[in-house]
Amino acid sequence: MDTKISLRAARVNANLTIAQSAKLLGVDPSTLMRWERHPNMVQQKYLDRISKIYKYPTDNIFFGNPTSLTSIAK
Repeated sequence: MDTKISLRAARVNANLTIAQSAKLLGVDPSTLMRWERHPNMVQQKYLDRISKIYKYPTDNIFFGNPTSLTSIAK
């Protein structure tokens, strides 16, 4: 199983704030905050942008349903 990091962790590792990231992605900060809580809501068209801005491959960022992480941890 490949290890994946959260969208928030990818942003923090890139040393970007919510406001900075949202501006670079072209979305409202509230949208990015929602995506960080519910990564399965990120639209496909933003995946490449996220990867480039965060300098992290999308295959290594978790974009699934957050409840599945809880299931795995149990």
